[in-house]
Amino acid sequence: MAKDRNGQDDFVRPIRRILIGLLVVALLAGIGLWRIDSPRVERFRAAFIDRVVPSFDWALVPVRGLVGMVEDFRSYARIHEQNQELRRELQQMRAWREAALQLEQRNAQLMDLNQVRIDPELTHVTGVVLADSGSPFRRSVLLNVGARDGVQDGWAVMDGLGLVGRISGVGEGSARVILLTDSNSRVPVTVQPSGQRAILAGDNQPLPVLDFVESPDAVRPGDRVVSSGDGGVFPAGLLVGEAAQGADGRLRVRLAADFGRLEFLRVLRSHRREEIEESGELIAPAGTPTPGEVQPPAAEAPDGGADG
Repeated sequence: MAKDRNGQDDFVRPIRRILIGLLVVALLAGIGLWRIDSPRVERFRAAFIDRVVPSFDWALVPVRGLVGMVEDFRSYARIHEQNQELRRELQQMRAWREAALQLEQRNAQLMDLNQVRIDPELTHVTGVVLADSGSPFRRSVLLNVGARDGVQDGWAVMDGLGLVGRISGVGEGSARVILLTDSNSRVPVTVQPSGQRAILAGDNQPLPVLDFVESPDAVRPGDRVVSSGDGGVFPAGLLVGEAAQGADGRLRVRLAADFGRLEFLRVLRSHRREEIEESGELIAPAGTPTPGEVQPPAAEAPDGGADG
């Protein structure tokens, strides 16, 4: 077996060398023939090209196919790049769409704020909610307006629909708002149209409780609830919400304000009330003696007729 293989290799190697030598000679002859500058050789080259090249169309088919594949690959690469660019632009458009939706929502909230009808004598300052410090035991938000804007403790705060809470704590550039749902919130309200007086008491639930109602039977679900103005806590007539029957059977209020989207709030500047620190005294009309006071004797008129 080894001898046969060696014999075969001895037979193939010389033939391979001869073929390579003939190929090299043919290539050198072709190069030399192609570079000879002679009219006869030129005619021979032209005749050779006319004779041989048309018959090689079958050999150019794979070349053309390969060139077409390369061009298709380049076009696919360009399409892929365009697709990636379109995806990036689509992602940017989605981001712009979200920004536009947020701006639209804020615009709608600001328009709602402008449509709120309040006492024309009450002025207001609008602030942006900086943080929501809501917890299971406290419901409050932080505004970006404070003492520099004239905000004071106890002022009413509204959104675009109804009453939200009151100012409780004022800083130089910020103020804290205790919401109506906070357990420390107590607001005197009036139920319309029955005119029943009550106290809106927060209990950290979405629907605060109506306490101390004069006649609970006169209150119906859906009745309008507004601030009563009693005690000078809030101005009268501010919309709070509507009466509702709670799951526990107690009268509650479905608040008009959208507590799920508190972004812009309006702080109402309340009128200062006169504070009486000392008990007053009875001021009697001029010339009226008070009890226990001795009236001085009247002066006698001069007697002009004593001489006669």
